[in-house]
Amino acid sequence: MLPPEFRDVLMARSEEGGFVLTTYDGCLVAYPRPDWVGFEEQLNRLKSSSRLVRDFKRLVLGGAEEQGCDNQGRIRLSRGHLDYAGIGKEVVLVGQGSKFEIWDQARFAEVTNQNFDGLAEELAESGIELPI
Repeated sequence: MLPPEFRDVLMARSEEGGFVLTTYDGCLVAYPRPDWVGFEEQLNRLKSSSRLVRDFKRLVLGGAEEQGCDNQGRIRLSRGHLDYAGIGKEVVLVGQGSKFEIWDQARFAEVTNQNFDGLAEELAESGIELPI
């Protein structure tokens, strides 16, 4: 079930709250329909000469499914999506600006408990300074 805050954003960003759910980075990523269309256009402009690019497009475009919420805010995850993300009983929804991610709780804990040494330097090279 999506929390009301997520549903409100989806409703505001796309007609009838529709969104696209796809596979990436070991989780499921949900894009409001208009944002997905722009992202999909960018992916389709990629030259597919390298195997890596073709495989990436297979993962992201091939894993995309149209979604919507029922009246209670529930969404139905396909078996393929559940298997890809390793989703069991406990999930975590993570807001990411205009999109959100759906993670298996244990897998998300592994990702967030890693050592982020060196990240400050990498962000600084991109012009981002962490005030923490």
